[in-house]
Formats: sequence, C-alpha cells, structure tokens
Amino acid sequence: MKKLNSLIGAALIAASGLVSGGAYAAGGGDFKAPEPTLIDWTFGGVFGTYDKAQLQRGFQVFQEICSSCHSAELFSFRMLSKEGGPEYSEEQVKALAASYTIQDPEHIDGERSGVPADAWPSPFETKQDAIDANGGVYPPDFSVLAKARNVPQKFPNWIGNYFTAYQEGGADYIYNLLTGYNEPPEGVDVGAGTYWNDHFHGTGGTLAMAQPLYDEMVDYEGQAPETVEQYSKDIAAFMMWLAEPDMTSRKALGFNVLMFLFLFAGLMYMVKRKLWSNVDH
Repeated sequence: MKKLNSLIGAALIAASGLVSGGAYAAGGGDFKAPEPTLIDWTFGGVFGTYDKAQLQRGFQVFQEICSSCHSAELFSFRMLSKEGGPEYSEEQVKALAASYTIQDPEHIDGERSGVPADAWPSPFETKQDAIDANGGVYPPDFSVLAKARNVPQKFPNWIGNYFTAYQEGGADYIYNLLTGYNEPPEGVDVGAGTYWNDHFHGTGGTLAMAQPLYDEMVDYEGQAPETVEQYSKDIAAFMMWLAEPDMTSRKALGFNVLMFLFLFAGLMYMVKRKLWSNVDH
C-alpha cells in the first residue's frame, strides 16, 4: 500500500505531461490552444468495455516504443491474461515473461528468466540512471498516468459528465498530447532539448519528450492503420486499462447494485402500501 501511494503521488506530481520537468507553458502571445479531440472510446459510458484487439495493439506500442524509457511498476505480466483486458493466453504470457531477464538478488546468479507473477521490468536500474539517460528529466511511471490527467472542459460542458459517466479524460489527454507535436507559434522560444506541443497542459507549451510516434513505426501486420493517430489511440486505451484494469467489472457491479436498489425500493413501497392500506390517515 505504501508503494502504491508513493507511485500515485509521484504520478500526480510528475504527470504534468508524459515527461515531467524541463517544461513550461507558452506564456503570453496570441497562441490559442486548439480544442482537444474527444475520442469515442469503447470503454466510455456506463456500459463501455475495453476492446481486446486495441489493448493488444496498445501493448505492442508500449512494449516496442514506450517501455524503453517509461516504467510501469504496478503492471505484472499475468495481467495480460486478465479477463476484460488484452486476454492473451496463459501460454503466451509465460513465453513473454520468460523472454525477459529479471534482477533477483535471492537467485544464485542474481538474475533469472521472468515468470507471469513478475512486475514489468524497469528500463533503468535506478531513478538516477533514468534521469541521466533522459537529459536530466525523469520519465514518469505509466501505471496510473491515465488517471492523473484530464482534458480541460469549459463550463457548462463538464456538468454533463455526471450524466454520461465520462471518465476518459486521461485517455483523451494522452491521445491529444501524442498527436499535438507541432512547430512552435511565432514569437515562442523553444529551448534546447524541449519540444513544442499544442496540447501540453491543455494550453500548449514545451516538454522534454520528443515526438515518440511516427507513421509505420510499429508493424500491426495489417490489423489496423499504422499511423500516429492510430498508435496514439491504442497506447492511450492501453494506459487507461493499465490504470484501471477492473473498470469493466466495476461498471457491471455498479449497474447490478443500482438495479437491486430500484427493485428493493419498489418492494418496500408495495410493503408500505400493504401495511398501511387499512389504516385511517
């Protein structure tokens, strides 16, 4: 629990973008950030569920691109076979885990092949190694990042979220950030080692992470378009699942509880009518 709280706290502090530090808002000028694109996610709404194929593609993007810099300390291999998630077979998960070397001080050799119960290995041995390898900036952990961000919504638009059960703000933010790399506005000085993004912080600004995705960068083998937009959707969906893998079961439980309460209220009303039907008022 202590480790979970520290990770969540670190994500909330560090997740001002997908990379913390080395970033600042545009400040002044005539630049007006474009309205964020809100994706029609399959997991949106009261009855939404994750798309297994999309999560598998998102995991592929994470594995091939993102995991070289970002850790995911709350993510274990066996989660990939979890119902409602990517749903890889147990054999596939075992083979995947075994392809990674896990540092284990209790093992005679100090390391061993991975097993499904292992956490996803960090790309760096220490936090300082990660900072040194990324120009003095620590790439935040991916575990709960999708729950730490949101897209800005003006009043009264956000009021409708209470009725539509909108909770995809983190995924929307990640998608817009990954597709928001652009040339800086006129008059904005982008320092060395920083990059302009139209959607950083929802207002536009620079961050220390260079554009990570390009067309035809990840081979989907014909399963989906190999574009920045598609990659961004898939990794955003995967990160949402990573942050809340039990969303589908939670929604189902919530719906069942509401149905029970409505039924119970109806029964109590009929009992009340029966008990008081012959009593003068």
